[in-house]
Amino acid sequence: MDKILLRLATFGGIGFLPGAPGTWASAVTALLWLAITYFLPIRPAPYWLIVAILFVVGLISAGAAEKILDQADPGSVVIDEVVGQLIALYAAPAHPMAACAAFLLFRIFDIWKPFPVSWLDSHLHGGIGIMLDDVMAGIYALLVLQVGLFVVRLF
Repeated sequence: MDKILLRLATFGGIGFLPGAPGTWASAVTALLWLAITYFLPIRPAPYWLIVAILFVVGLISAGAAEKILDQADPGSVVIDEVVGQLIALYAAPAHPMAACAAFLLFRIFDIWKPFPVSWLDSHLHGGIGIMLDDVMAGIYALLVLQVGLFVVRLF
């Protein structure tokens, strides 16, 4: 069971890639999203159901991974980046530029951690703490991307 939970928490092992595992996971998520939505547009209800399921999987697997690895918020746990990136990508056009913009915005907010992302990151622990700061970073990225797309459409 530990192997399955670690595999889920590390997004199939992507979290063990060298360098910046969160960036790898976000990039793979954005590329998968682009490939899937380009050929198969997903309506809002199923999209949010997928995000919610992944969030619950993340709560369980991230919390378990902390215990298995005996480390608080291990860098190899990247299921939180997957969920945050999917939130950032919601309602974006299925276009490489939109996927790149959502990717960059999410990574900026995830690394910068403006309030309340920083508060969530430092005050909540376990699976909920691992997941919620990235959810908030994803919401920030979503809002900035949608405002940017709205402004671009005006001109």
